[in-house]
This record gives sequence, structure tokens and C-alpha cells, in this order.
Amino acid sequence: MAVAEIFIGAFSTVLFEKLASADLIRLARSAGIYSELYKWNNTLSQIQAVLVDAGQKHLRERSIQLWLHKLQHLAYDIDDVLDDLATEAMRRHLNEGIYATTNTSTRKVLKIVPTFCSNFRTIKYGRKMSSKLDEITTKLHRLVEEKNILGLINNVERGNRESRRLEETSLVDESRIVGREGDKRILLDKLLGDESCNENFSILSIVGLGGIGKTTLAQVLYNEKKVKDHFELMAWVCVSDEFEVFNISKAIFQAVCGGNQDFANLDLLQVALTEKLSKRRFLLVLDDVWNENYKEWELLQRPFVVGAPGSKVIVTTRKITVASVMDFVHAYPLELLSNEEALSLFAQHALGKQNFDSHPTLKSHGEGIMKKYGGLPLALITLWRVLRTKTNDEEWEELLE
Repeated sequence: MAVAEIFIGAFSTVLFEKLASADLIRLARSAGIYSELYKWNNTLSQIQAVLVDAGQKHLRERSIQLWLHKLQHLAYDIDDVLDDLATEAMRRHLNEGIYATTNTSTRKVLKIVPTFCSNFRTIKYGRKMSSKLDEITTKLHRLVEEKNILGLINNVERGNRESRRLEETSLVDESRIVGREGDKRILLDKLLGDESCNENFSILSIVGLGGIGKTTLAQVLYNEKKVKDHFELMAWVCVSDEFEVFNISKAIFQAVCGGNQDFANLDLLQVALTEKLSKRRFLLVLDDVWNENYKEWELLQRPFVVGAPGSKVIVTTRKITVASVMDFVHAYPLELLSNEEALSLFAQHALGKQNFDSHPTLKSHGEGIMKKYGGLPLALITLWRVLRTKTNDEEWEELLE
């Protein structure tokens, strides 16, 4: 049994996030390769849509096993190219910063001399990447053609986020969490520390890839005793892609009041919420936010301004642009787990242990998985569901072919 279908299912989230990066898109447009990346995104969506069917059939059909293996290897190639593009985007961003901080005379020289070189490098880089992209695009097209020949059924709609993600609550089993101690300390200081600004409330945005652990970290903070003792009122709302001001406001009202009440319109609701929050220190968590509409954000926040100083709103989001449209915001980028933390998490879920001490021969396999799948918790936990029942070298080697 191969794990290609499990890997690409979890890893595709990372690929889509990278393809949506504003810096990467800006670079791709300047290098003339944006249209190619756009095609990748569409093609990957078609492939992702049949993964469930492929996963169900691959055990009995060798041709589908081979298709999944090719897809897995191509995913590595795509990730390498996207990382290369991200590195180039960062280099250009740094160069722009250096140019902005130079004095006037130096800037004139920089403007005259390297313009041609910069344009030449852009053209050369674009041609180099176009060659790589053409090769990957060809392989993607072949996989789509093979997908059709194999008769794989489209039974996953990528665009429907609601079907892919269950609504999360504030409850969490902290005994199953690995790592994030440093993140927790930093964010606790931000939540409980004195405010330097004059605003009655501020927004703390936890930003990161899908499956990296943003919601889990918010749950840990929300259930911390120091936090519960510090804030008078608390509310947890899972927002997802349906950002409706009335529904979110009502969920907050019900949480802080502890009961249900009907309101004829948004005005009556927000007046009642304002009265409840007035001069009281509150903590609100808005989980899984996608909305970038400033007017909707401004409308939602109106009742918050009456809270006592030190009130906080935690927002978890995959998109840095979400944080940029909110006022009084502190964005906290959440990084991947370290190799040691990732290995411990995988051992816990695969073997029910904190480490591989009881199965030392499997440690090398675990380390190999870390190299392939990195420190993305979602990918590791997904793999656990298959590997959990396998406890010897032969079974793991068969799974990791």
C-alpha cells in the first residue's frame, strides 16, 4: 500500500497556499510565467478532486498505484519550483529595500547602471523557470489524461471549503499537542500584557498555512487558566468562508450572555451587544477567517470599542491580507514544527508514544517521513491514520514505497 494519495491530499493544501502567495504572484507576473502557474492551480484542483476515489481503488488496481506514485514525485518537483520562486521573490524584495535606503547620489547610479542588468536577469530568470514550468505542465497534463483513462471519479469539490473542514470548537485535548510552547508564551504575553495604544481593544492575528496548527494554538490560549482569570467575558466563533456580520455578532452575544435571544435586525443586536461589552474586558476568538472586506470588518467591530482597555480579539487565518484590513492588529506568523517536534508528534499518533524509544528500528523511517512531509501537523496526523496499525519494518517499508 502506498501513501501517495494521503500525502498529496494533505500536501496539496500547502501547494495551493504557495500558489496564492502575493509575492510569488507578483514575481510570476514580472517574469511572464503567471499564466503557467494559474494553469497549475486549475490542474491540481482537477487532480485533487479524484484523490478519494483513487485512494479507494489503488489497493486492487496496479495502474492507479503507479499513477499515484507519479503524482507524488511530481508534487515534490512542484514544491521545489515554488520554493525557488519564493526565494527569488525574497531576493528582489530585499534589493528593493536596499535601493529605498540608499542616499540620493548612490540611488542615481543604481538607477542608471543596473536597470539593464536587472531587466536582463528578469528575462533570463523567466526563461529558465519557463522551461521548468513547461516540463511540469506537460507531466500534469499527462496525469490528467491518465486520470480520465483510469476512470477516476470526481467526488471532492475543492471550492467547497465547508465540506473539507468541520467547525472547530474551543475545546482541546492538550495532552495530544506537541510543541508550540514558545508560541504559547509569546502570545500569552501579548494577550495579558499592558496595552501601549489608546484603543480599548486590539486584534491578534495568527497567520499560517492550512493544517499548521493555528486553531489548536488558539484553543490552548482560550483554555489557559491565566486567560480565563484575566478576561471577564469570552466568546469563540468559527467563521470559515461565510462571513455574515449578523450571525457572528449573534454568536458573540449568545456566548457572553449565556442564552438565546432573537433580534429583528442587526441594529438591535449590536446595540444589545454594545451594552453587554461596555467597560468590560473581553476576549473574542474568530477562527478560520477568510474575509478581506474592510467595510464588513468595520461593521462587525463597532460594538468592540466600548470594551475595557486590554480587550482582545484573536483571529486565525491563512491569509495575511485578512490581517491587513483590520485595525489595531498584531500579526503573528505561525511556523512549521521543528524536526524534533514533528518526529515526536508523529510517534505519538502513529505509536501512541512520545518518541520511538520502544520501536528504535522504526525511528529511521520516522525521520524519512519528516524529510518528505516536513513539520505540517495536518499531514503527519493524516499519515498516522494509516501507519498507526503498522509496527514493524516490513509493513512501514511497504507503506512508504
